[in-house]
Amino acid sequence: MTFLDRINQDLKEALKAREEARLRGLRAIKAALLLAQTEKGGPKELSDDAAMKMLQKLVKQRQESLDIYREQNRPELAQKEAEEIEVIQAYLPKQLGADELEAVVKRIVADTGASSVKDMGIVMAAANKALAGKADGRAISEVVKRLLNG
Repeated sequence: MTFLDRINQDLKEALKAREEARLRGLRAIKAALLLAQTEKGGPKELSDDAAMKMLQKLVKQRQESLDIYREQNRPELAQKEAEEIEVIQAYLPKQLGADELEAVVKRIVADTGASSVKDMGIVMAAANKALAGKADGRAISEVVKRLLNG
């Protein structure tokens, strides 16, 4: 079963159960997946890695909206964004904790032989590949900077 098939199946179940929040989140995922597949020059079938990156992007967009709605004292809109974030995150792999992330990045720094901030690009490339879908790019970057400045 492809990722899109799984989303379609879950969408049907949410429709039957009349789960509004889940429906909004699943429709957003499906729309993003279909948009990516119909892009000019885009792949006919999205790989799981590409789908996970897309889901992370959706979560990040909704998190930014959530922050804005909270800042502007719009609790009803903030609630909708929070619900959609929860639905989308259910399809992402479990995110690494701070300690786990640091341990993985330390191993990558050792493997690449990086010793200064000048080597950050090499470490970030390896870390992004190894941690795809398991950690936020900003969190990875902060850990790499701290370790290389260390």
